Amino acid sequence: MPATRIDVRIPGESAYDVRVGGSILSSLGAECRKVPAVAECPQLLLLSDSNVAPLYMSAAKNSLVAAGYKVSDITVGAGEASKSVGVAEEVWEAMAMLGLGRDCAVVSLGGGVVGDLGAFVASTFMRGMPVVQVPTTLLSMVDSSVGGKTGINLKAGKNLVGTFMQPAYVCASTDVLSTLPEREWACGCGEVAKSAAVDSDDFFFWLMDNAGALAAREGAVVGDAICRCVVFKAGVVAQDKTESRGVRECLNYGHTLAHAIETLAGYGTYSHGAAVAEGMRFAAFLGMRMGLTAEGFADAQAQLLDALGLPRLDWRADAADVVACMKRDKKVRGGQLRFVVLRDVGDWVLVDVADEDAAAALDAFYGE
Repeated sequence: MPATRIDVRIPGESAYDVRVGGSILSSLGAECRKVPAVAECPQLLLLSDSNVAPLYMSAAKNSLVAAGYKVSDITVGAGEASKSVGVAEEVWEAMAMLGLGRDCAVVSLGGGVVGDLGAFVASTFMRGMPVVQVPTTLLSMVDSSVGGKTGINLKAGKNLVGTFMQPAYVCASTDVLSTLPEREWACGCGEVAKSAAVDSDDFFFWLMDNAGALAAREGAVVGDAICRCVVFKAGVVAQDKTESRGVRECLNYGHTLAHAIETLAGYGTYSHGAAVAEGMRFAAFLGMRMGLTAEGFADAQAQLLDALGLPRLDWRADAADVVACMKRDKKVRGGQLRFVVLRDVGDWVLVDVADEDAAAALDAFYGE
């Protein structure tokens, strides 16, 4: 697909480009030389994982070296286990041994785990250096590589430690998606569905019409979906870059239950997108119980998720355990559970839910 450049402008931050296209990994180095924050870096750290590095590390590194950069590389283990304090410490120590300073930068080559980890270590080492995101999964292209959230997991829950730092540049090469396993493709589709439901009728019904094509990885539809998601998320983040004004919380639609599922089931048992889809179904169910969500929306959302290959999960847990886990969610204030609920497409509200009401809704949802 031809490359598309999306200009992301966040108040108080340097503007950055998200470039979406087919064979654009080969131009990574040349593009970085155009980015003020990284153009003159004396050294780059290329961070990847054990799944992605054998496939794309050489291409990315060759492009950076050809542009005149000195490049060191680190490969961490694939999977959520690498989004940990221990692995972050190992990377920090390696950065120190390599002599990286604040005038250097990290290039994160991988999915959401590598993107979050790389941005976190970049934002904290030497009190901050730039990060370039090179997402290699649909999920990271449509969501985690844009917006500036970084994070690692604790045993207590997902993404409980992190910072806010916008990337200097995002290179989303859709050619790399050809090697993405089906599970991870569906995972990305979950975040696309979330964005469409929260954004607008235009995006939601476009996705309804093109769900089969997206699930089948048709190139033009994939590129359009990524660009729509980036534009949507950038617009939300521009209004609330640190999630302090209540606007950005809409991006957590479906995530309150999703993070609890990922924590209780064990990180990696279910893909993030599959857990988000389950959380979206529950949020619609909860919204209908509260008299907020239109039944027609809940049905349309369920049809969309089914069409994208995201059926109900075969997962159950004691409602009290789920509620206790959800109460560690970042939206909780004063010990009060809060859920993003949609009245209809693009019409969301943040609602307080008592523990006993959440438990009763979970029992009813899983008793269907």
